[in-house]
Amino acid sequence: MSEWHLHSESRFTVGQKSIAGKKPENEDAIGIRIPEGTLLSSKGAVAVIADGVSAAEAGKEASETCVHNFLYDYYSTPDTWSVKKSTTKVLTALNRWLYGQGRHFIDAGKGYVSTFSCIVFKSHTATVFHVGDSRIYRLRGQDLEQLTRDHTTYISDKQSYLARAMGLDINLDVDCRSLDVEQDDIFFLSTDGIHDFLPDKKIKEVLLKASEPELTDFEDLCQLLIDQALSNDSGDNLSCQILRVDKLPKQNVNDVTQKLTELPFPPYLKEGLTLDGYKIEKELHASNRSQLYLVTDTETGNRYCMKTPSVNYEDDPAYIERFIMESWIGSRIQNSHVIKVIETHRRKSCLYYLTEYVDGITLEQWINEHPKPPIQEVLYIFEQIIKGVRAFHRKETLHQDLKPGNIMLDRNGEAKIIDFGSCYAKGVAEISSPIEQDGILGTAGYSAPETVLSFKSSIRSEVFSLGVILYEMMTGKEPFEGKLNHCRSKGAYLRLKYIPSFEVNPLVPFWADGAIRKALRYEPERRHQDISEFLYELQHPNPKYKKVNDSVLADRNPVLMWQIISGMLFTALCISLYFR
Repeated sequence: MSEWHLHSESRFTVGQKSIAGKKPENEDAIGIRIPEGTLLSSKGAVAVIADGVSAAEAGKEASETCVHNFLYDYYSTPDTWSVKKSTTKVLTALNRWLYGQGRHFIDAGKGYVSTFSCIVFKSHTATVFHVGDSRIYRLRGQDLEQLTRDHTTYISDKQSYLARAMGLDINLDVDCRSLDVEQDDIFFLSTDGIHDFLPDKKIKEVLLKASEPELTDFEDLCQLLIDQALSNDSGDNLSCQILRVDKLPKQNVNDVTQKLTELPFPPYLKEGLTLDGYKIEKELHASNRSQLYLVTDTETGNRYCMKTPSVNYEDDPAYIERFIMESWIGSRIQNSHVIKVIETHRRKSCLYYLTEYVDGITLEQWINEHPKPPIQEVLYIFEQIIKGVRAFHRKETLHQDLKPGNIMLDRNGEAKIIDFGSCYAKGVAEISSPIEQDGILGTAGYSAPETVLSFKSSIRSEVFSLGVILYEMMTGKEPFEGKLNHCRSKGAYLRLKYIPSFEVNPLVPFWADGAIRKALRYEPERRHQDISEFLYELQHPNPKYKKVNDSVLADRNPVLMWQIISGMLFTALCISLYFR
């Protein structure tokens, strides 16, 4: 599988130093991790600094836990997750562990409390996470900017305390901000043993030395800052880190295109041909965008599906990039209700990828064969679909093309979601690319209004798609009399008339139709919050759903309804005043 575009070309010069200073023990902790290969692109480079709170008595253990565990756990999160989600999940778990450890020693007054500041460099963006009074600065040209704010509450000129820190409370409130990164930017992280005893002017003077390209030993600069703080009577631990951005991933379209076209498109594959050890048995599906073949591995005898790109897009970098990303995203969704991408170490002669072969029919075919099926059978299949979609959402990935044609049912009735061609992975979207991608590529008849009108997609958009699918499964017909395909404006959507599913299929319970009706609402915020809530309402009848027609104006356009009511009341008031 080709992952060339996930290899980052970011380069950094770094240095760090930490000493106890005049204190008997160093309760600060520091760490920098710059991985190689795809990990640098998908997760980024990280610098983190933590200052254990002395009054908590277990400050050293707390700060070391924050740094060491974060640098390990962050890189263990799914690479489809965004930086913010990955970091938030790790910090929440770390904070609860620290807080729990502190509770064990509550009688002895011992706690695990530490400040925490880190910066994650991913592609052309830096994301800062901060709690406490350690700091992060950025020097760009001649401008030094403090990127964090101290979470310190002052009682007097001589007395203060930390209002927020890791392990201080069961609930963690972390500052988070993202900013663009430019080549030659210099970032500086420090604990209060340094920045409380050095004015910004002095810090800037030293950091300007780091802007000299020939200077690569930043540990000497860190030591210089420590020495200056000590000469100003710093009595605390002293720690700092300096990072210079030497190179960022290329944004040149020609360079990217050249790499994308390293593997040629395969020709049309006839039955009986062998490609890289895979014998073509037959063509399963063909469209203007791709071909799908049933193949047999000549070495093992295993049968797979081979997906190849269409030669119609041989000179389209955006299409090629998306095709390559299909297999990358699919290989990261591990669920029995999602088609499995087959990893192979066999060298490829052209562009394609393999998936497991499902011997069965599409859900679209099943619907045609079962126009009014038993409701329990529908819910049994739909629950499997929900489980598959949930696997995408847990990896912060949207499928974006959920429809009966993209769901397979094998001979045992097991459902599997197929086709990753329209997927959106938030972690991948954070990686800068000079190639402009198409908008959302889903099918209009199964897409939520906000997706069609503004190219915005969310979990609630997928709730809408699932509502369309379930309506079809229940009735054998499309909702809104099949007019979703033709809607291209807000007015067109609001004019749609919903026909309750139980009117088409009397076997549908009114509460099941109520859940479908909610999933198909125009406004995303009025739908189910997530797909699990949708499934719950299908499995646990909600008494609030009454057997009423959802085509009433109050549900299709509540604003217009209240405008009409207000107008009527105003007219009545005017009449009463006239005849008074």
